Amino acid sequence: MSGPADVGHFREQLAKRFGWTFDAADTDRLGQILDARADTRGLTRDGYLLRLGAGGWSSENGVLAEDLSITETYFFRHGEQFRALHDTALPARAATRDDGGALRMLSVGCSSGEEAYSLAIVGRQVRPDPGWIISVTGVDNNPAMLDKAGAGRYSPWSLRETPDAVRSRWFRPCEGGFRICDDIRPLVQFRRYNVADEDAALWRPGQYDVIFCRNLLMYLTADVASALVGRMTGALAAGGYLFLGHTDSLGSRPDGLDPQHSHQTFYYRRRNDRAPAPARVPTAGPPPVVAATAAPAPGPAVDCYQRAIGLLHDERFAEALELIAAQAPGRREPCEILLHGVLLAQAGRFDEAIATADRLLGTDGTYADAHQLLGLCREGAGTLDQAVGEYRLAAYLDAGFALPRLRLGQLARRRGDDRTAADELDRALGLLAQEADERITLFGGGFGRIALAVLCRSELDATGVPR
Repeated sequence: MSGPADVGHFREQLAKRFGWTFDAADTDRLGQILDARADTRGLTRDGYLLRLGAGGWSSENGVLAEDLSITETYFFRHGEQFRALHDTALPARAATRDDGGALRMLSVGCSSGEEAYSLAIVGRQVRPDPGWIISVTGVDNNPAMLDKAGAGRYSPWSLRETPDAVRSRWFRPCEGGFRICDDIRPLVQFRRYNVADEDAALWRPGQYDVIFCRNLLMYLTADVASALVGRMTGALAAGGYLFLGHTDSLGSRPDGLDPQHSHQTFYYRRRNDRAPAPARVPTAGPPPVVAATAAPAPGPAVDCYQRAIGLLHDERFAEALELIAAQAPGRREPCEILLHGVLLAQAGRFDEAIATADRLLGTDGTYADAHQLLGLCREGAGTLDQAVGEYRLAAYLDAGFALPRLRLGQLARRRGDDRTAADELDRALGLLAQEADERITLFGGGFGRIALAVLCRSELDATGVPR
């Protein structure tokens, strides 16, 4: 069996070859794969690792990509992003194209092709004229998934979120399920690509109107993720759009990109400027300090705010609300307004809490804590889809914010989406250790840091998804 040192060496090789990162929970699985591959190749563990480290072993790299890739996907997954693509991104790009009528899109980590074909379908739906060219490229490092993508045949389960009208227009029944219709298949090409590698043709500057790269960055080392974000940003046309997964975030001020919010989702638009410096992908750590979470300016309000926070911590909600509500509204700092909104929500006064959060966002639309408050209000009022949208915004705007990830994970479990739940809960668990005490008091629902971590681990284990 593989020992810790062997698995550590294997992990280093995977990071070097593919840019993948694994945590301690993956140790057993990596050890099993290492033993199986060494046995298949007729090598000792040391011999296998030496051969892998020497490079040039493309056939083995392909097998490892198959064994270790996360391949769960389906058509029109996270429909709010495709609605934003349909209603906002592609019409905006079509209005500015001056190269003969073409919309070019890229799906990074396309897996078995459902995302790439979904992009092509939306492109066909919104193209201004039948003469416009719709071109989609899907890239992945898993040869088995690319073979499936090229075949264009899918089970009914892959179409579970596909509207009936779309299914009847763009798919044809076949044995065991459906196939992509002949109007769409020629619009999509697939190719194998390792995100840890350079590729001048794939990343030619300014060539794509839209890039989708969803739920991939979290599996990459920080260096590879940063390099990939830089390539994607540079490869977007000025005004082009980047859609990331709900587990990925570049924060509220990424290099070369402007955050966009519509259709209850968050995405990015390429600025009309020169190519940016390589993007920095935020890693787990203390939440960034933003103006809206700063402490009140020195003065009597400080004592009032701290006393109200203390009362909230002690679950003396009515007293805290009475204290903070007594402050003159026009003289409150943003954090005091946020606290007032949280206390209103605790009292079940969701309409007033929502109005309070909207007031904060009217001043700073990138205030992650205000979106978290809105999510709690929407959830409390029973509008779960809207709550999910607000939690996603909070997580996008602050990559170090653990609590929206926790709520997203719990809500995904409630919907039976264990893969998304596991991704969100795993990210939340990693971030909780650095979560600000004040945020835990505001949004932890009365749980402390340790209790939240135990809850998160329990929910994560209950998904049954291997980590």
